[in-house]
Amino acid sequence: MPVNYATPAAESLFPVAGVRLGTAEAGIRKKNRRDLTLIELAPGSQAAGVFTQNRCCAAPVTLCREHLASGGGNRALVINTGIANAATGEQGMHAARETCAAVAQLLNCEADQVLPFSTGVILEHLPVDRLIAGLPAAQADLAADHWHAAAHAIMTTDTVAKAASRRVTSADFSITVTGISKGAGMIRPNMATMLGFVATDAGIEPQLLQQLAKDAADVSFNCITVDGDTSTNDSFVVIATGASGCMIESEASPHWQTVRDAVIGVAQKLAQAIVRDGEGATKFITLKVGGGGTAQESRLVAYAIGHSPLVKTAFFASDPNLGRILAAIGYAGIADLDAAAVRVWLGCGLGDSFEEVLVSENGGRAASYREEDGARIMAEAEITVRVDLARGEAEATVWTCDLSYDYVKINADYRS
Repeated sequence: MPVNYATPAAESLFPVAGVRLGTAEAGIRKKNRRDLTLIELAPGSQAAGVFTQNRCCAAPVTLCREHLASGGGNRALVINTGIANAATGEQGMHAARETCAAVAQLLNCEADQVLPFSTGVILEHLPVDRLIAGLPAAQADLAADHWHAAAHAIMTTDTVAKAASRRVTSADFSITVTGISKGAGMIRPNMATMLGFVATDAGIEPQLLQQLAKDAADVSFNCITVDGDTSTNDSFVVIATGASGCMIESEASPHWQTVRDAVIGVAQKLAQAIVRDGEGATKFITLKVGGGGTAQESRLVAYAIGHSPLVKTAFFASDPNLGRILAAIGYAGIADLDAAAVRVWLGCGLGDSFEEVLVSENGGRAASYREEDGARIMAEAEITVRVDLARGEAEATVWTCDLSYDYVKINADYRS
């Protein structure tokens, strides 16, 4: 079960003007489940995205990049689960192109206005005939309030659907931001998450929209890790329909900061939900590394801790074997790190109830630290590890989870 997370109720996910969503059972890999999602965008909509840095990227990732670069606007997204269409060569590219052509014919738009996405098993060919056969049913299901259904339809090993929504108002406009994501394993995004989609009815100038997609990913999906693996299919897309009438031409536009904050807030909620639903996770862990000479070295340390199987299994066991954290800090890659200057705290709770214990200072165990204090905090479902590198003012935050028996079971049986 996810750590302190439940899918939002359908009625709490606000429709975004200019966006309709439909799902269908296409039988792409398993029967009797909705595995195909079609998202229709109003004419004039723009999309921007960031994608996996894995060199073995999937065919739909390659085609998405091409279609976004064409600059012709965007009219649809099509998403399938079950088969990732990755490591499938020219046949995979042909399947992705066929998919886009079929959607374009249904929606009366150009093929390069369609963005394809796939997730699932790598090295297996996409049954494109089944996907195309399922498209009319997905089209018939199109509705503005189907975000909840779409969040479920894009799942693979997720145990819960992930969605978030915000609405901001001013004297002139009411602006909506709603998003969905999927992911639970093969999560160490090097840009985004396995799949994430956020839409707003604000209109945003294309270059500014691309910058927003990157900025949002950098403080959300680029700050999570479940198992340290970067997927072949990672994709994060931000859509701006302009249907609210609010048009943002530059960072100086009066509504820019409000919309930017809302998009980032939704992206962070979705990213954290992925970690909370990490395969087999029982703990949600926030890693805050400060005192870095640069943000990059702070992030290196945070990821070294978050990726360590020894650290993650200690959290699962609620075992305050905290020397493992110091070991990870030491091998993170900071050649001139002064280990004696590093301090580490362990914390839990929220607001006024937040408790924090100094674990390490002066190169060893803190004089005030007691094993029972560490054990009490490690037993909590939500834990914070705070590190001071004593090298500067830069900081970084990464969210991760523990590593349990169930992680191995889920991934051992993934194709069965």
